[in-house]
Amino acid sequence: MGRVSSWLARLTSPVLRPTQACVRGFALAAVIANAVIISTGEAVRLSSSGLGCPDWPQCTKSSVVAAHSAGQTTLNTWIEFGNRLLNFPLVIIAGLAFIACLMYRPGGQRRRDLVWLSAALPLGVIAQAVVGGIVVLTRLNPAMVAVHYLLSSAILAAAVVLHVRAGEGDGPVRSLVRTDLRLLTALLVGVTALMLAAGTVVTGTGPLAGTIIDSRGHRETVPRFHFTLENVTQLHADIGWFIGALAVAVVIGLRYSAAPRTAVRLGWLVLAGLGAQGVIGYVQYFNHLPAGLVWVHVVTSVLLWICVLRLYLATRTRDPLPAEPAAAPAEGSTVAA
Repeated sequence: MGRVSSWLARLTSPVLRPTQACVRGFALAAVIANAVIISTGEAVRLSSSGLGCPDWPQCTKSSVVAAHSAGQTTLNTWIEFGNRLLNFPLVIIAGLAFIACLMYRPGGQRRRDLVWLSAALPLGVIAQAVVGGIVVLTRLNPAMVAVHYLLSSAILAAAVVLHVRAGEGDGPVRSLVRTDLRLLTALLVGVTALMLAAGTVVTGTGPLAGTIIDSRGHRETVPRFHFTLENVTQLHADIGWFIGALAVAVVIGLRYSAAPRTAVRLGWLVLAGLGAQGVIGYVQYFNHLPAGLVWVHVVTSVLLWICVLRLYLATRTRDPLPAEPAAAPAEGSTVAA
């Protein structure tokens, strides 16, 4: 009995009595899990498997698990159902991260900032389940597909911030670079988010917004945004060029100032990622959007989003709050031997 209790204590200790390393580990797992779910979600869309499970929360009206559905191939059904299954480890990781942050008390004090950030993970999963259900029930409405992707990006951002903040103190923010560079990196985050949103409009306008197979085996396109593909693609590219110029300015500013090495390395990494994104974007466009290359483009954008967030966070830090001095004994009081 004692051996079982000892084993259970070791098993639950990272969650119920977490160290800083444990909290950061759960946060990193959340970053990876959310990045993976975004990538697999894009694979669902690009393989036209969005309605492989045409019902929600069940796969079909008569089956919870993957089952044959009229007008859908077996492969499409299993791709969509497999993506739904990935939500279970995502929920577990999000729950463990939240509990660990709730139980984490360095110096005897709970880190409320970590609790709120970690709470966004399980709440985000619940919101995603609801939005995902609406996506299916509205037959892949492009606006809801865009909300689904952008919500995933927001949850991923919360996980990235949680991972960084868990390694810092709970004191006030202290800048590590000049004010103008902090503002530029903040602008870089905002414009990158705008580029992600513009990308969803391009997707919802183009030929890869999704397709369905009717009961006669004919492939039909799902509803799309009523924009001109060339125009929205040009807007997306223009935002990309602006981000590239902004990243160059940030890298030069960091390189020739007293910036931390981590920030400088992340700046170069962001610049390299933007260059790769630009090349992939133009190649896919002039080759009529092959699905595999589009998937690479989306996955690279997820990694770029993580790097841009990390770059901004690397320009500042938080030190631990100073320990409060012990209260002096009242005058005339005695101390027991």
